[in-house]
Amino acid sequence: MSNQPVALVTGANKGIGTQIAKDLAGHGFTVLVGSRNIENGKTAADSIGPNAHAVQLDVTDPDSIAAAAERIRREFGRLDVLVSNAGISHAGKADKAFPSEGAASGLLTVAPMEEIRAVYETNVFGVIAVTQAMLPLLREAPAARIVNLGSTGGSLTWNAEPGNPHRAMYGAYSASKSAVHAVTFAFAAALESTPIKVNAACPGFTSTALNNFAGTRSVEQGAREAVRLAMLGEDGPTGTFSDEDGPVAW
Repeated sequence: MSNQPVALVTGANKGIGTQIAKDLAGHGFTVLVGSRNIENGKTAADSIGPNAHAVQLDVTDPDSIAAAAERIRREFGRLDVLVSNAGISHAGKADKAFPSEGAASGLLTVAPMEEIRAVYETNVFGVIAVTQAMLPLLREAPAARIVNLGSTGGSLTWNAEPGNPHRAMYGAYSASKSAVHAVTFAFAAALESTPIKVNAACPGFTSTALNNFAGTRSVEQGAREAVRLAMLGEDGPTGTFSDEDGPVAW
């Protein structure tokens, strides 16, 4: 069993996920770089350092999830932090701009059902499936932390404002993040009698492949709130949604 706390970050082979893993490694964690493609995961882990290890993990594949949980128990013997970062903004080619017009925009009035299902499979059902699979390990930790990557774009309160321009693009991706917020609260409520704390972090409009690098924030900035929540003390909150500036309305 590892003497260091162990953190698993999904979708950690690039972008915010890699930065979260790097930051946690810098804070003394053994970090597990979850990646659909194990070679990409190994490249990211090598860039982080000796405390990083690649783990093949496709959050939409039950067999991959089960194998990852088994490997973590066998090789590391513990899991103290789970950061569900893996996410997609749309299905299809990685270089397709987001948002875009027509059916590709994700607006529920026009988006193909297969596109909506693909977004939800990764962004919502993947979060639930991985959390359920890792819970036996997390329950054994003295003070486990679960952090889900949410988005202000999924804030129903914010999008309910008539003057909010984001309303025009509230579609499959944004709705999936609203669902992630609900899932976060559901896990927090179910686990509130345990030492496990479950919270959602908004990284802000960060420049990553998810938005075709249109974001205005660096990955270093985007990782900060997730890392803070991953390291909450005993008196920290659970069932919250926040960014670097504090609580965000659901």
